[in-house]
This record gives sequence, structure tokens and C-alpha cells, in this order.
Amino acid sequence: MPEQFPAQEDTIRRFTVGHDDDGARLDRWFKRHMPQIGFNTISRWARTGQIRVDGKRAKPEDRIVAGQEIRVPPGGESLSKGPQRQRIQLSDEELAEADEMVLHRDRAAIVLNKPPGLATQGGTGTKHHVDRLLEAFVPEEDSKVPRPRLVHRLDKDTSGVLLTAATPGSAAFFSKRFSGRSAKKIYWALVTGVPDISAGTIDLALAKQPGTGGEKMMPDPEGQPARTKYRVVDRAGNRAAWVELEPLTGRTHQLRVHLAAIGHPIVGDGKYGGQAAFLTGSISRKMHLHARRLIIDHPDGTPLDVTAPLPDHFAASMQQLGFDENASAALPEEGPPPPSREDRKIAARRHAKDLRKERRGERRDRTTGSPKPGKPTTKRSDAAAPFEKGGVKRSGVKKGKGSPQPAAKSSGRSSGKPAGRPPGKAAGKPASRKPSPRKPGSR
Repeated sequence: MPEQFPAQEDTIRRFTVGHDDDGARLDRWFKRHMPQIGFNTISRWARTGQIRVDGKRAKPEDRIVAGQEIRVPPGGESLSKGPQRQRIQLSDEELAEADEMVLHRDRAAIVLNKPPGLATQGGTGTKHHVDRLLEAFVPEEDSKVPRPRLVHRLDKDTSGVLLTAATPGSAAFFSKRFSGRSAKKIYWALVTGVPDISAGTIDLALAKQPGTGGEKMMPDPEGQPARTKYRVVDRAGNRAAWVELEPLTGRTHQLRVHLAAIGHPIVGDGKYGGQAAFLTGSISRKMHLHARRLIIDHPDGTPLDVTAPLPDHFAASMQQLGFDENASAALPEEGPPPPSREDRKIAARRHAKDLRKERRGERRDRTTGSPKPGKPTTKRSDAAAPFEKGGVKRSGVKKGKGSPQPAAKSSGRSSGKPAGRPPGKAAGKPASRKPSPRKPGSR
């Protein structure tokens, strides 16, 4: 909730825009903090100049900046406030479970360590999930506190860092960082076998296809692009390997499909690895994929860096295979983030514009689309000056009736005659006809 100043008059309200609302539209600010005021009322206040931002008139679509002061006139509350959100009643066990998952909490973010087997969101037949447990972070005594929101997801069997936003403004902030690929996510995985190349990038497009046991993501050249960086941290002979992963895109099941595609499925991932994804002995059959670390910008300006400890089954498998957790700090590779979808669109538009400039003035064949032969495709240069109007004519075949005359072959000496002119006729204007002699006696 934004900070409210004591009003100079009892009926006028003044608020200061917080960091969570930096860059938001004015009408969106009202919807977040004063939902009882309808849009029609906001529009009327804006037209009549009753809403002021830093003392100036403002429109509902104007963007506001953190630190600005919003003046709100009195009244405006709708008689019908609409249906109120029903509070979810959690049991004592659910409240304790939600509290145990918290890794970090501040005014903008709540970072959780999601255990394996717990779904991020609900669905058909799924009643127990993280989204339901977020109700534990809403105080019962203050109904104005917004409910935390999910800004990304983890698979049900994947454990590790899960970021939730504490306010609508921070949700929009974090969502832009995920969509812009500036957030750094590091995963740990145990895979069967050992990749031949110890470090590299898997670039394999994916698409959703029907399959046994429901829909699956499969490699497809015409699918959505997907890229994953990987590094082998340690190996247990040729039996298994500990791999560190950094997804550069966010496709569904991307890490699982990419590792299975190179012949080294994640231990416990029977959906994409089949029976080859399970190790013999006492190694757990659960999924061994863990979101180890998340580094993302924070609305306050300081990057948020959170590391999640391993779940029990993953830690036990690491110990049995002889892997030391301290062998990797889960650090992302340095370098600029990959271009976002908006950056790629801008680059494509710029390329198309440059291509149109290069082909400006070019005449093309309507059937094939290729340039017509004999037509210049470049701009005029000094070499083309003699062929313009007033200079030497072009050689070649003239259009007209009858069969064309072949052009005369060029000899070693210059004859001073234009090419293509029949021999025996001088160049230039024809000579004037001499007047015939008068007969004697004629006038």
C-alpha cells in the first residue's frame, strides 16, 4: 500500500507512489490500491482535473513514477463493490509446510524451496499445491494486504528455488525479468552415463506432441527454439554424472528433453528416459533435478541471490555416488543475456528495412520474383553517365516491326559511327536536298 500523507483537508486524500508501482498506469494504480473506485469515476475525475499527479492534471493512461504524489478527491466509492475474494482456510499442517519452505522474504518477494512431488499450481485432481499454500502469507487481520503471486513455475517432481511476488507491482517487475531472460537460473541434475563433451550448449527446438501417458515435449525442427548450457561437474565412472544446467530459454520440460535427446536422461525421469533413467542399487527412483540457485534483479535495486539446499533423496544419491556439493558454487557464466523476443523483433524489422533500402528502385519479374535481366540494380554511378540522354546511344536490338538487324561487329579502329547503324549511312542529321534548276521562262 502506498504511503498516505495527512490531508490538508479532511476529504482530500494524498498518496506517494511506491517502487512497486513505478511505471504503472494511473488507472492500474487505482485498481491495485483503491479497487472500490470504478473506472468511470476515475475518468470523470481526470476530465474535470480533480486527479492530480505532482500538482498536474493526469489521464488514466498516464504512467506514474515512484515518489510522485497522487491527489485523490473525496468519495467515489461504488455502492456495489462486487464479490469479495473468499479466503482459503488452511490446516495447521499446511501452515507449517508453507512456513518451512521459506528461504527469503521481503516486502517484494517470497522465495520458497519447493519440495519434489508438490505441484506449483492446481489442476484436475490436484488440490494440494504451492498456489494454495500462498494463502498462509496473507494476514487475517489485514484484508488490504495483497495475496502473493506466482511469477514462474517448476515441474511437480522438480525441487528447488521458486520465486513468488508479494505485491502486484513486484509481480510485473519479476515477470519482465523472466521474459527478458535477464534472470539467471542454475539447476543441478544427476544423469545416467557420462556425456562425451564435458561442457557445451544444447540447441534443439521443441514442440508439444501427443504420446503415451499424455502430451510430451519432443524435438521438432519446426518447434520453438530451446537452448541449454550444461557442464559436467563430476562423474561416477561411466555409471552416472553430476551435471550443472543453465537454461537460456524457458520451454516446458526443456532440461529433461534436452538431456534425454543427447542420450543421458535425468535419473528418475521415466517419462522421457524410460527404464534407462533408473540406476540399480539403492539410488532413489525420484527425479534428480533441482533448481539450485536464482539470481534476479530486485525492485529495490539490489540483485536477489538465493540458493536452495538439496532435498533428502538428492543429497543421499550424491553421497552414495561420491559427489561433493562443494565442488560447484552454481555460478552462472558471465556475459550478456540472450536477446529477448522483443529484441529479436526489433532486429528483424531493422534488417527488413535495410533490405528494402538496398532494393529500392529495382524492377522485378512478376512471375519469378528475380531481378529482370539487363536492368541496373544499383544506384547511378559515373560510369553510367555516357548512356544517359544526350550521350552515346546503347547498342543492341531495337524494338519495332520486322526482324531486327544484327549489330555490326566492332573492329579494331574507331569508325566514328554509332554501333548498330547500317553501313553506308553517315551519322548525324541527313544532308539538305539541293533545289532543282529553274527552267527558262518560269517565274
